[in-house]
Amino acid sequence: MDYKSLKANTIIGKTDIYLVGVYTDKRLSHLGKSIAKLNIELAKKCFNKNDFTGNIGDHRTIDDFKNNVQILFFGLGDKDKYSPLTLNKSIKGIISKIKDIHVTNISINTDNIISKRNNVTLELLVTYLEDGFYKYIYKKEKKKSKIKSCNLISNKIFPRKAFITSVTNGKAISNGIKLAKDLGNTPPNICNPTFLSNEAIKLKKINKKLKVTVINEAKMKSMGMGSLLSVSQGSKEPAKLVAIEYMPVKNKQPIVLVGKGITFDTGGISLKPSPNMDEMKYDMSGAGSVLGTMKALAEMNINKNVIGIIACAENMPGSQATRPGDVYTSMSGLTIEILNTDAEGRLVLCDALTYSRKYKPKYMIDMATLTGACLVGLGKYPSGLFSNDQKLAELIKKSADKTGDRVWQLPLYDDYFEELKTNFADIQNIGGRYGGAITAAAFLAKFTDGVKWAHLDIAGTAWEVGKNKGSTGRPVSLLIDFVLSN
Repeated sequence: MDYKSLKANTIIGKTDIYLVGVYTDKRLSHLGKSIAKLNIELAKKCFNKNDFTGNIGDHRTIDDFKNNVQILFFGLGDKDKYSPLTLNKSIKGIISKIKDIHVTNISINTDNIISKRNNVTLELLVTYLEDGFYKYIYKKEKKKSKIKSCNLISNKIFPRKAFITSVTNGKAISNGIKLAKDLGNTPPNICNPTFLSNEAIKLKKINKKLKVTVINEAKMKSMGMGSLLSVSQGSKEPAKLVAIEYMPVKNKQPIVLVGKGITFDTGGISLKPSPNMDEMKYDMSGAGSVLGTMKALAEMNINKNVIGIIACAENMPGSQATRPGDVYTSMSGLTIEILNTDAEGRLVLCDALTYSRKYKPKYMIDMATLTGACLVGLGKYPSGLFSNDQKLAELIKKSADKTGDRVWQLPLYDDYFEELKTNFADIQNIGGRYGGAITAAAFLAKFTDGVKWAHLDIAGTAWEVGKNKGSTGRPVSLLIDFVLSN
């Protein structure tokens, strides 16, 4: 959409719908002169008569026939609990009510929404508005909303330069989230490792500073990536390791983002049960979030060094597939005994992490739909956070709070590493029955000595189930904020 900043000193006209966020206190003093006094009084009566609560998901409509405007009040929830997370829920809910109706322009009052104290910025609002219109359709000709423009109404007009920057960045972040969602939602017969590598190559069109390198299986073999290759060998689809380099600043250590890109996960020989196996197309969501983040940062043309690494493979059973009990040598030289072929994400990531060390990163963060154990432990709300550096963990938490893309830190005690010992190799790929998300992170930590590293387990947060089934695009917004803040 196109955005304009308008001052709330005159009654809104030349718009189809005026969106007004209201807290549970139901106060309307922030509206200024954008709504006639008669309509404000009418709204108050409507709130009381129709029991409008101001809770998230609640909304009421009144018509301003004189100015030919529909005024739509929507709940922002409890003011004391207001945050980026609650705003995101509110905006998604109200956009879902209007995105398919026949209007071309909307307006939204920002005075009750933008709050520096609550980490809600204009950039964040634009991101949520744009993301609210997202819909995946398996067609080349995608139906688009007829809403083309949005007026941002406030008692003070935003400074022009800051306004343009916030809108541009908000759109870029939304575009990154959209790419991550599209990749996750694409059917796995289309979204294979080669497809993902081609999507990475397309990013070069956005910014000439991007350099993309695709490493094929022959090259991986020569580099000693036996762990990654052990996952792909049961599939006819060849694995790909992709490096996306964005290095505009000389002699500065980059932030390296590493994503798991298992484009479909059957479990291999350790075959998964069939119910809900279709959701295993989302097992490449870590890679999708890296691609989405790199797209957004390239569109912003930031002056920071960032590297995106995606390790892509398809985990299938077959005559050449890895068996439980097989031993492979990773790029690091550590030998790995495979006890469960469904614990494959860590096998592709460990070689990707070793490869990433060549960039001498300031920070290295990997994200992966790694374990069902994380979903059992934390549910579908926060991503699991693990790190070998507490300062880095705190920085990630700060970005999580700012974006509403929540994380929860779990421990990496030495005890968990003991569970990875085996008589037949340097390390085995699973631990004991309990704490599976932690032993998986401990496995990855073995390949990060000397590097400030963090791992995000997004198994519970990368996609929604039920009526809203689909990719969430998480943790793109968190990663973008982390890069921009550090």
